[in-house]
Amino acid sequence: MTNSVDDITQARAILAIGTNTTEQHPVISLAIKKAVRKHGAQLIVADPRRIGLVDFAVLHLQLRAGTNIALLNGLANVILAENLYDAAFIEARTENFEAWRAVVEQYPPSRVSEITGVPEDDIVRAARIFGSEKPASIFYAMGITQHTHGHQNVVAIANLAMLTGNIGVPGGGVNPLRGQNNVQGACDMGGLPNVYTGYQSVTDEAVRARMAAYYGVEQPPAKPGLSLTEMIEAAGNGQVRALYLMGENPVMSDPDTNHVRECLARAEFIISQDIFLNETTEYAHVVLPSAAGMEKLGTYTNTERRVRLVRPALNPPGQARPDWQIIADIARRMGAPGWDYASPAEIMDEIAEVTPIYGGVSYDRLEGNGLQWPCPTRDHPGTPILHTRTFSRGRGAFGPVHYQPSVEMPDDEYPLVLTTGRVLQHYHTGTMTRRVGGLDFLAPEERVEVHPDDAAELGIANGDWVRVSSRRGSVTARAWVVERTRRGLVFMTFHFAEALSNVLTISAIDPVAKIPEFKVCAVKVERVADEDVPALADADVALVE
Repeated sequence: MTNSVDDITQARAILAIGTNTTEQHPVISLAIKKAVRKHGAQLIVADPRRIGLVDFAVLHLQLRAGTNIALLNGLANVILAENLYDAAFIEARTENFEAWRAVVEQYPPSRVSEITGVPEDDIVRAARIFGSEKPASIFYAMGITQHTHGHQNVVAIANLAMLTGNIGVPGGGVNPLRGQNNVQGACDMGGLPNVYTGYQSVTDEAVRARMAAYYGVEQPPAKPGLSLTEMIEAAGNGQVRALYLMGENPVMSDPDTNHVRECLARAEFIISQDIFLNETTEYAHVVLPSAAGMEKLGTYTNTERRVRLVRPALNPPGQARPDWQIIADIARRMGAPGWDYASPAEIMDEIAEVTPIYGGVSYDRLEGNGLQWPCPTRDHPGTPILHTRTFSRGRGAFGPVHYQPSVEMPDDEYPLVLTTGRVLQHYHTGTMTRRVGGLDFLAPEERVEVHPDDAAELGIANGDWVRVSSRRGSVTARAWVVERTRRGLVFMTFHFAEALSNVLTISAIDPVAKIPEFKVCAVKVERVADEDVPALADADVALVE
């Protein structure tokens, strides 16, 4: 997030796009609700489904899945046409405005309505709210990023924020909501194939030389590595000989599950380091038991860039150990020098030495409320709001982006669109939450959301068993006939191994961000007679302790 959770209540307008905030980011949703209820903020929700946050919105833009760029360009088109943009901000702090404007002028509300399915009047009204109410903030999540044009979706969001001058001010900003508790921290620490810690590019010769000198090794390659999806494919075809998986369950979380299983079955060597056995550990040659979050000392960096210190509340069971100890032991046995850390605090000291944005972070400074990066020096207080005076590149660059259809669109054979996500009761692949009896009681099985009009055409009633099929496979689950989804769209989660939506999803990826297109693929839905339903009840119970 460019901004902090505490300043959400200062927003006069809020655009939440591609984020089921109340179910997936409840703490953030409470701040958004407070901004609406107690401070009069006008909330606009853009989502193909009627999610819970819509109940607090003045406007729901129920767009077709995958049409975010057209909608965002359409909002910008109206703001330009009605002179609601911040000319002073654009002049002082941005570049490439006219080239971008030439593209956006091709997206009048009439054309955007045809692409998105959102009424023209709603597009105009949303643009007027966002353009005239300041400060205005934008929140987004995986409904924006998990597309083959996800990178361009984010560029379009940044364009809209710069157009209205809502960068670097309290209550404004571009605020991505991270999908897991330490995704931000993992990325900060170089858990991406193209950067070292602190987003220092592997293609930067000076950075590579500095890292090589610090660690006393030969200068590493300048070519970025592989993303997770690419690693799985490479392990299947022999280009990658070993996979080391930590806290990851790609058999359930990656697209095109049948192909993932085939690749893992062909892999030469797999290590799985996790707190529980799961669907992926079935393919592992070695399983290393790690300590859970409440069993270890360390830090998490949350979605507002705040580094927080956590201490163990419990001792790890059996042979389970903290991840850093396991990794350090392996490194030493492989003959690597310098892996003799005495504590996580020493690791943080090393992080500070090689990571400019963490330069002032240390365990003694994290007592209490932690620190928000950038925090470059020991006397720096941290940074609640980014880009207050300038952007990291100097001027912010408007990026012209055009709407592109998703890779796989509906046709006569597969006439519906599947989009995937999560529900409040369960988390990700259910490795943890489906072991909690109370949560599994509340949400014991997959439910396929189907619009009533689609259900009527297909002869499906609420609670019927249905088979959902794509070009990659089929799954069977119960139908939930409900108006919260738009016509032509079905929704499933990826929590349930016995009815896994990722059997259906497509492995096409964004060419820049390398994120799979989880949010759009073509499917068909058919009613299944009760006597033809596979025995699924035992699978539910087996995962509950």
